[in-house]
Amino acid sequence: MKFKETLLQGKLIKRYKRFFVDIRYKNKTIVAHCPNTGSMQGLLKVNNKVWFSKSDDPKRKLKYTLEIIEIDKKKVGINTLLTNKIVLEALNSKKIKPLIKYDKIKTEAKFSDKTRFDFLLSNKKTKCFLEVKNVTLFRNKKIAEFPDAITSRGTKHLFELIESKKIDHESYILYLIQREGCVSFKIAEDIDKNYKIAFNKALKAGVKILCYDCKLNNEEIKLNKQIIYEK
Repeated sequence: MKFKETLLQGKLIKRYKRFFVDIRYKNKTIVAHCPNTGSMQGLLKVNNKVWFSKSDDPKRKLKYTLEIIEIDKKKVGINTLLTNKIVLEALNSKKIKPLIKYDKIKTEAKFSDKTRFDFLLSNKKTKCFLEVKNVTLFRNKKIAEFPDAITSRGTKHLFELIESKKIDHESYILYLIQREGCVSFKIAEDIDKNYKIAFNKALKAGVKILCYDCKLNNEEIKLNKQIIYEK
């Protein structure tokens, strides 16, 4: 997924009120939108290098958007609004091998009155619901973790994927690690025990787990390779 324009580079000053960040850019302080509702644990050290986009939309209150933070010399994509776009591009390019048998892709697919999954994939024989989660937690340099904060919404999605199995749909959850260099992925049970419980139930019910990392720079972010799930 290519950015519309090459990203601008600055240094992080602080994040506040969840959706705002101050960035030092060309000896000035600019305010940018932070498109991530998580805690962003481990990413918010003052003076970390950051990359951000600029919008020319006159209706926007903030014309800048934080896209990437560098930690331990590794770039991390933090914009959760891009997650599904990256996965959709990979699905269309047949880069996710377990899912290449599906030739039809529907986004924001309704499952129940209360739930929509990120994707409904289908072919002549089978339908498959796919939910995607963005991963930015790296307490160990080689291990990616999810979630970085308690997520009741994420837990609900796991139980809904279990329900989808009951009507003979295939069900997947894909953890998109917007960083390169991790060797494995695991659930951060100490951060959200209820999510881990729901995750284990989903595995037993037949929900399948996929983990992929990304390659990213100031021009694009794209799905890279499959990562091992660490039980």
